[in-house]
Amino acid sequence: MSKPAPLDKTLTLAALDRDPFPIYRRLRAEAPVLRVKALGRTLLTKAADTRYVKDTPDLFSSDDPNTPMKRAFQAHTLMRKDGAAHARERMAMAPAFAPSVITKEWMPRYEQIAAEYVARLPRGEVVDLFAALSGPYAARGLAVLLGLEEVTDTQLQRWSQTLIDGAGNFGWAQAPFAATDAAHIEMNALMDQKSDQYLRAPDNTALSVMLNADDPIERAQMYANVKIAIGGGINEPRDALNTIIFGLLRNRDQLEEVRRQNDWVRAFEEGIRWVAPISVSSRLVTQDTEIRGHFLPKGETVMTIQASANRDEEIYDNPEDFDVYRAKKPHQAFGNGPHFCQGAHVARRAVGQIMLPLLFDRFPDMSLPDPDAVIWRGFGFHGITTLPVLLN
Repeated sequence: MSKPAPLDKTLTLAALDRDPFPIYRRLRAEAPVLRVKALGRTLLTKAADTRYVKDTPDLFSSDDPNTPMKRAFQAHTLMRKDGAAHARERMAMAPAFAPSVITKEWMPRYEQIAAEYVARLPRGEVVDLFAALSGPYAARGLAVLLGLEEVTDTQLQRWSQTLIDGAGNFGWAQAPFAATDAAHIEMNALMDQKSDQYLRAPDNTALSVMLNADDPIERAQMYANVKIAIGGGINEPRDALNTIIFGLLRNRDQLEEVRRQNDWVRAFEEGIRWVAPISVSSRLVTQDTEIRGHFLPKGETVMTIQASANRDEEIYDNPEDFDVYRAKKPHQAFGNGPHFCQGAHVARRAVGQIMLPLLFDRFPDMSLPDPDAVIWRGFGFHGITTLPVLLN
């Protein structure tokens, strides 16, 4: 008879927010299946287990009623659906992410945005790239792709962070939900306006393709799923870009080799392995089961920690190190299974093919004047929040 996973009463969300990786390293070695009282969830930190859960949606459902996401998004979004319901809503947006559309429409726009945003950076000054480049670049590209170009970079970043704060509000405090409610009023008003426009003049943006589908999903679900893209679509390219810049500047020998071989996409893959921008995901156990000999009852919520899976010693040598030229092995930064990130190919091109080579070409002697001034934060989404660099 299997036994319940051990219960941890000391681990805090604050500790996971500050620096989760030493904690994950310990859990992989000592308690890879661990119930955490502060989260009300069972953490899974080994790569084999996180992959198994994501690849087995019949047993581990995305429809977790214990998450604050539904309250934060005022909707049951495609992120919390499985099977045919999930596939229908995912496919509604899929034409906007078709390879030909990405290549012919979105990448030329990203190239224009990147050139403009890099050109306005001052030479010879210390600049926080999080605020000056990474966040605005990710926001502007997403606004174009979604079909919401009227929104400002600042506003879209605010909406994104507000939704993330609400979805991660596991303590169910009222203030984060009040903020999401206010943001919904703004987002709905803009999408109402844009919907009228796209019904008259369709294009390949995500909102337009959903509105003009032969068998469209409900308008409320279109809006909800655009909001899901807003909530997660800024963080992934923004945080990946910051992480890779930091990793390369701290490893100048790797930077020189990446330049020599034009290996920017390989640097992108190592960056998101090293620090997965979307670090965790929740799944609901649909029937009694077990993992690693630990009993998981029906109704339990497990949390797959892909940030930990990407540093699993069973897969990677020296996994704590940033190493662009490590042996190529798959990572889980974009997830796996039916919920594999729909924007993965856009992020890879926008960061790896466009922004990184452009930025390092314009500032070939860019440096980190004070590595200790770089600040990392986040549990569900982990990344750099302050990145001061000297732009030479």
